[in-house]
Amino acid sequence: MIIGGVEIKGAVLAPLAGYTDAGFRAVCSLCGAGAVYTEMVSAKGLIYESEKTKDLLYSTKYEKVSCAQIFGNDPYFIKAACEHEIMDKFALIDINMGCPVPKIVKNGEGSALLNNPALAESVVKAAVSSGRRITVKCRTGFSSPSNCADFVKRMQDAGALAVTIHGRTREQYYSGKADLEPIKKAVEAVDIPVIANGDIRDRQSALHALEYTGAAGVAVGRGALGNPFVFARIAGDEPPMTVKQAIDMHIDILLEIYPEHKVVNDMKKHFAFYTKGMKKGKELKMKAFSAQSIKQLKEIAENL
Repeated sequence: MIIGGVEIKGAVLAPLAGYTDAGFRAVCSLCGAGAVYTEMVSAKGLIYESEKTKDLLYSTKYEKVSCAQIFGNDPYFIKAACEHEIMDKFALIDINMGCPVPKIVKNGEGSALLNNPALAESVVKAAVSSGRRITVKCRTGFSSPSNCADFVKRMQDAGALAVTIHGRTREQYYSGKADLEPIKKAVEAVDIPVIANGDIRDRQSALHALEYTGAAGVAVGRGALGNPFVFARIAGDEPPMTVKQAIDMHIDILLEIYPEHKVVNDMKKHFAFYTKGMKKGKELKMKAFSAQSIKQLKEIAENL
């Protein structure tokens, strides 16, 4: 898959707020992710020099194709964020038009833009005017998928180089089964690459999504949590590292950015996924939740 001259080999790690930190992106990259996206960052937060926002944009040498995701609904701030020097290192900048969280939607951002295609178009045009390569991630609609293809066509016409579509409406949040039909119709309506997202958890589901929709690629979100190895398996390869090695690397990279106490707290939610489905997984998760130091976390990882 080629997006604006950028070649992406392998499934994409979709942006996930609270989870696609630099450590997780590095591990997923080494496991075969062709491109990885940061957690979504506020365009206004970046312009107002928020340190927290800049920390979310930390990246490592392991990322094959580094991509940032920003959110907002003000064309001025979107353009300014895209022009920020910190964005120089990212091959692609994605505009979030899919986040279903109420506080984001109430601000007219994220998936709220699905209800305002004219504003969404203005946001993309502003981003494109920065000279960066711009993509969009959206859902099939706000409450209905009926206008998905039309919305994606407008994003293409505004200058987006690719669109990733999560096969659920905003009203579905993460319930039910991802609907591939609107993605298929969007693929047929546009000339730019469309990436299918939603319920992709293994090689079989990835191949099915590609075959059914005709999409140029697939993006894995929640299916990668605790399972960065999914990228290797989608490619038909064996994972290059163990769970313990993945956790150790994940921790070590986060320590490059944050103080120990924050890394310990942040890793607890990851541990819940890394241990899911394991024998004694619940016991190991509870031990991780009680950990007070990196040393304790790494000792727990020895048993994985």
